[in-house]
Amino acid sequence: MSGFDDPGVYYSDSFGGGDFEGRGDEGGQKRIQIKKRFREFLRQFRVGTDRTGFTYKYRDELKRHYTLGEYWVEVEMEDLASFDEDLSDCLYKLPTENLSLLEEAAKEVADEVTRPRPVGEETIEDIQVMLKSDAHHASIRNLKSEQVSRLVKVHGIIISATAVRAKATRVCLHENAGRVKCPVDPYFIIPDRCVCVDFQTLRLQESPDAVPHGELPRHLQLYCDRYLCDRVVPGNRVTIMGIYSIKKMAATKAKGKEKGAGVGIRASYLRVVGIQVDTEGAGRGATGSVTPQQEEELRALAASPDVYASLARSLAPSIYGSDDLKKAITCLLFGGSRKRLPDGLTRRGDINLLMLGDPGTAKSQLLKFVERCSPIGVYTSGKGSSAAGLTASVMRDPNTRGFIMEGGAMVLADGGVVCIDEFDKMREDDRVAIHEAMEQQTISIAKAGITTTLNSRCSVLAAANSVFGRWDDTKGEDNIDFMPTILSRFDMIFIIKDQHDQQRDMTLARHVMNVHLSAQTQTEGVEGEIPLATFKKYIAYARAKCGPRLSAAGAEKLKNRYVVMRSGAREHERETDKRPSIPITVRQLEAVVRIAESLAKMKLQAVAGEEEVDEALRLFQVSTLDAALSGSLSGVEGFTTQEDQEMISRIEKQLKRRFAIGSQVSEHSIIQDFTKQKYPEHAIYKVLHLMLRRGELQHRMQRKVLYRVK
Repeated sequence: MSGFDDPGVYYSDSFGGGDFEGRGDEGGQKRIQIKKRFREFLRQFRVGTDRTGFTYKYRDELKRHYTLGEYWVEVEMEDLASFDEDLSDCLYKLPTENLSLLEEAAKEVADEVTRPRPVGEETIEDIQVMLKSDAHHASIRNLKSEQVSRLVKVHGIIISATAVRAKATRVCLHENAGRVKCPVDPYFIIPDRCVCVDFQTLRLQESPDAVPHGELPRHLQLYCDRYLCDRVVPGNRVTIMGIYSIKKMAATKAKGKEKGAGVGIRASYLRVVGIQVDTEGAGRGATGSVTPQQEEELRALAASPDVYASLARSLAPSIYGSDDLKKAITCLLFGGSRKRLPDGLTRRGDINLLMLGDPGTAKSQLLKFVERCSPIGVYTSGKGSSAAGLTASVMRDPNTRGFIMEGGAMVLADGGVVCIDEFDKMREDDRVAIHEAMEQQTISIAKAGITTTLNSRCSVLAAANSVFGRWDDTKGEDNIDFMPTILSRFDMIFIIKDQHDQQRDMTLARHVMNVHLSAQTQTEGVEGEIPLATFKKYIAYARAKCGPRLSAAGAEKLKNRYVVMRSGAREHERETDKRPSIPITVRQLEAVVRIAESLAKMKLQAVAGEEEVDEALRLFQVSTLDAALSGSLSGVEGFTTQEDQEMISRIEKQLKRRFAIGSQVSEHSIIQDFTKQKYPEHAIYKVLHLMLRRGELQHRMQRKVLYRVK
């Protein structure tokens, strides 16, 4: 009768652990043994050697967390394996039972290390144990029936998370006495006395790079409780340690004749025992913390004299040329400083940039690169994205039937960059949806009883073609098909023309051939380049740590230059008798301020001085001002010579003398007359075009005859 009064715990193995020995006394003995080993592990595991001094890792951690009021500890499977191989094997094979033993052991160790406890906290709280492991993660597709109730590690993206709800773990029952007839279930639950824990369900989708070609990504339901709740938000890439478990399927309402699912069929889910959020990977820059050693390297990089040039060179080094554009995109990645005014208004600090250009000028490649190296990058294409997809949509939750809101691309990219390709192919009403997000940096919604405002503090990098597919110099303003409202929201507008120039074409062709033949690009470009990982880290570090302001001298200089810019635009309007399609407004002044701040941020300076303002003005000059005054032979110096301007006005006077108001002349004869007088043909067409635009002439009879109106 030796094991008769043994205080063993008798349990039935719900999954049937294969071998049936070890029931009864032996089972209880074994469990006590395992728990003892776990307790020894937590108490005795130490890191470091005797010489250098060692620390008891888990004891200290338990004590620290317990005094902070956080009742959890994270155990590494590798530590457990190095302490006792069989123990970690037990935990891998039968995690459901052994994890609860480990938690009990942790509770006992915590009891020892925290004595004596203050008054009112004598009872020891339950400790939650989280596991982490450096093992290779399995794919969601490989989770088959033999993994059920084993410990697995999977990788993926969280796509949705429910709210955190409470679940009772201990129920207090009260007997409903005093009845005449005793019902089947005489108890009812007293909710106030129950012990509850938090729990939350997540949906995990396998990461896009792991999906085989032409297949849909698979999903898996996750269940987390206690301290694992609210660790992640939708959109995070995570690595999950969990117990692969099965549950009964929800009873589906059988339509018609069909029976429900078979009796023994179960749906799978994952009971999470550890979460790690990934910081590496595309679209998620190095947002993790920076070690002091790395910080020193980054500060040394910022102190180097030509940090601006080398950062611009490191941006998409496989793309040749377009240096100013790369410098501008580097400014966009760093961004200016967001300002909060005392009255509660905010001014945006993010820089928006538009590339208008010919096909084949590597616009989309630049967008793809920016998506890869910005802290948070989202890439969309104009034709395939709607207004709701870019901003936010309200939809009905399939489980609760209530309305829920899903953020679109611009909400997901909060704190990063949205790259929009084929911007000109977007429908007009979809483009209007971006207006608010680009200037106020919020997205307001009033649909289906939900009225709310979401943040979308992101930069917009857009690429578009001109109206005729290629940039047409003779058409001038007609190349740009956008409304002035959206154009004024872009800080820099680059017009990228595919110039024909033999020397440049030669270099470009050689560069492209080098890229195709060998992975390395031109040899001279390699020096002074910053590797991509450092580039990402530097961007994240500068954005987090630095918020420069404009100096007084720089502000004075900028004020004067802005007045000159405005008057230049006004002159241009007077000369050509029409308003330019790219307006120069106060927004453009703020744009130059933001560019100057981002240039100071690259050097980790606190103040943007005159040097930065000069470079910002130069970038603004080569981008937006050139675009605003491009095309039509404008009367601004440096664009057309004085003689051209005089010739055009001479032709115009002669034309007006040539035929009176109300008369008709064929276009062909006018061209012939003026070419006989040695005027160039394009100038004559230009004058006719201008007069038609002003409404002084009209076409008649299938555009062969010109009729003078006024």
